[in-house]
Amino acid sequence: MSLAQPSRRHVVAAVAGAGGLAALAACGGDGSSSSAGSGNSAGSAGGAAGTVLTALSDVPVGSSVSAKDSAGKPLLVSQPSAGKVVAFSAICTHQGCTVAPAGAKFQCPCHGSMYDAATGAVLQGPAPKPLTQVPVHVASGNVVTG
Repeated sequence: MSLAQPSRRHVVAAVAGAGGLAALAACGGDGSSSSAGSGNSAGSAGGAAGTVLTALSDVPVGSSVSAKDSAGKPLLVSQPSAGKVVAFSAICTHQGCTVAPAGAKFQCPCHGSMYDAATGAVLQGPAPKPLTQVPVHVASGNVVTG
């Protein structure tokens, strides 16, 4: 009695499925975050501390600055009112260009999209949706992720 050979489709599906499971396992976590840490690094795995993005004093009230997260991805940090800070991904939702601070707005240099620096909302297209907000808070005079 001979065994049937698996089809190419079955082999590809099996390999893709195994790869997907491995990727999910590598990305897994408990989804928790903790409060501020110190320095400019992400904390260790059993109680990850936030990443310091900038000193609060470096973000003028009513304006914003550029920053980078622990992975080097560009962010924008704003202080809409004294002591209130917000942060957003600096990647334009139109075609992925890096958006720059422009006072109370963010501006995309590629196609002219404008965003509100306090909310990330689109003020002028062609961007189709708001910038992705990044959770931040103030700790020890610094703007920290998490």
